[in-house]
Amino acid sequence: MAESQVTTDNNNNKVEDNNLIQVAAEMKPWEQHSAVISIPRYDYKAPASFVHRSFSGFLITCPIKREKSATKEAMSMLDKYLTNMCSSEGEKDPENVVPKRRKVDVSEKKECTGVIEKKNLDNNNGASEVSEDSCIYSSKQDAIATRADPLSLVKLTRSGLILLTFSHDHCPNVVDIVSNIMQSLEFGSSKAPLWCHRILPIQTTCVLQEKELCALVSKLVADFMKNEGKELARPIKFAIGYNRRGIEETELKGANGDLNQVALLDRSRCFEVVASAVKNIVSDSVVDLKCPELTVLIELLPISGLPKGSPVVAVSVLPQKLIMTKPRLGIKALVHDTKSKK
Repeated sequence: MAESQVTTDNNNNKVEDNNLIQVAAEMKPWEQHSAVISIPRYDYKAPASFVHRSFSGFLITCPIKREKSATKEAMSMLDKYLTNMCSSEGEKDPENVVPKRRKVDVSEKKECTGVIEKKNLDNNNGASEVSEDSCIYSSKQDAIATRADPLSLVKLTRSGLILLTFSHDHCPNVVDIVSNIMQSLEFGSSKAPLWCHRILPIQTTCVLQEKELCALVSKLVADFMKNEGKELARPIKFAIGYNRRGIEETELKGANGDLNQVALLDRSRCFEVVASAVKNIVSDSVVDLKCPELTVLIELLPISGLPKGSPVVAVSVLPQKLIMTKPRLGIKALVHDTKSKK
């Protein structure tokens, strides 16, 4: 009898394995991919929010059709810095501590839930009560942690780009986070990324309008000079970068076909407004594209679902250590291209 049972079990295992292989073969590549990794879903409410408020976060470049792999890799890189941020804030205010998510097997949770409910009903004569060690409490904690995820994934209309934004008002210093990532990669304390090429720290966003852009640039430059500008020699050398990511003006037109009256769709006009804002804060400043000590980057964000005629840009004021000037002005790559050097 024992031998027959073993044979039956082995046959059942073989049948189950074959079924799993058959199901996996019928699944699409991304369905197989999503069964292994977990990445956040798109925040479809984001486009309307970008028009009415500003966001901070990260714009990440990656190979085309590798956005999901790059998203997982980016979340892994950023996770430890965000965890440290939450823990440091929790020391100041314990109520703000975000519990770490824990994977719970669904079958175990259902079984455990039934046992605990039955046990508590027997002990309390019908009054159900759940302890903190129970599976129900763990599932509630997991739900709270899921809702408390600091980063949201925003859908874009361009391939090879990933936009992650903070979903709450209390955001960390994104420039420091990117600086720490680059430093750890440079010293070899972190593994070089495979899919993420560059990470632009987005300090704020706004609709591409003259008054709003001028006000935000002025504020960011003033903060930069207050924190890092004291150590810089005079005059302050600055540069301005403006990137539309291949977005044509026809995509930014309103329903009537006319350009927004106050939108800065002209490249030269954008430079004029930003340069004027910098000089208003730092009077003794000069433009230097070869070795800028302060760089203002304006990135037009190809956000899916934005109302036409309301283009949104990311605005960042960055120090010299994060900037490259050749072959073009922009954020440094996470990993240097050794092939180009050879």
